Amino acid sequence: MWKAIADALRSDLAEGRYSPGDKLPTEAAFAERFGVNRHTVRHGISALVQEGLIRTRRGAGAFVAATPTDYPIGKRVRFHENLIAAGRTPEKRVLQVEERAATTGEAQALAITAGDPVCAYHGLSLADGQPIAVFESVFPLSRLPGMSAALETSGSVTRALQEVGVADYTRASTRMTAVRATATQALHLCVGEGDPLVRTSGVNVDTNGTPVEFGRTWFVGDRVTLTLDT
Repeated sequence: MWKAIADALRSDLAEGRYSPGDKLPTEAAFAERFGVNRHTVRHGISALVQEGLIRTRRGAGAFVAATPTDYPIGKRVRFHENLIAAGRTPEKRVLQVEERAATTGEAQALAITAGDPVCAYHGLSLADGQPIAVFESVFPLSRLPGMSAALETSGSVTRALQEVGVADYTRASTRMTAVRATATQALHLCVGEGDPLVRTSGVNVDTNGTPVEFGRTWFVGDRVTLTLDT
């Protein structure tokens, strides 16, 4: 029976009943559909996991495996341009825009003093409707007055920077490390708490070399292929 279930699900995928990145019905729903117990369903799904057709995430369920999105990191990192170049539809959702005091690490990255006012932009990045990353971008308000209002209006870092007088900016440095998803990140990214993420930290500077943005992004490792663009 588990082989028959695997064959049926394989046909569903081939016929386009489920698209890459889609979450599959629950084991209970499949058990009702095929008239078997959940253990048999789990065995059938495991066969497709081994074939690379389905991926499971602890606490989140089973998903149709999606081809990772190529995301170059180089001198110019532009979210929308990167995804369009990869043949994906980009989308950003604003989670929060707040003004607060800079932490010691943020101040060091932005060449300001700890406690100086900054604008922190929290958001969710999606490709073809699937969450691929959460991010936080921090901007020095002493250099960029009006940045908060510009971000709330446009939702685009590039456009907001242009509105406050930064015509162009480039990446000065990038660091990457592996971390585990917090409960909040897992909720936004539809993964399990503790699942592996790739965190990038970068500083963007204007044409004079002055830091204008310190950003951190947490990518879902199996949904994005980070490439170093030299």
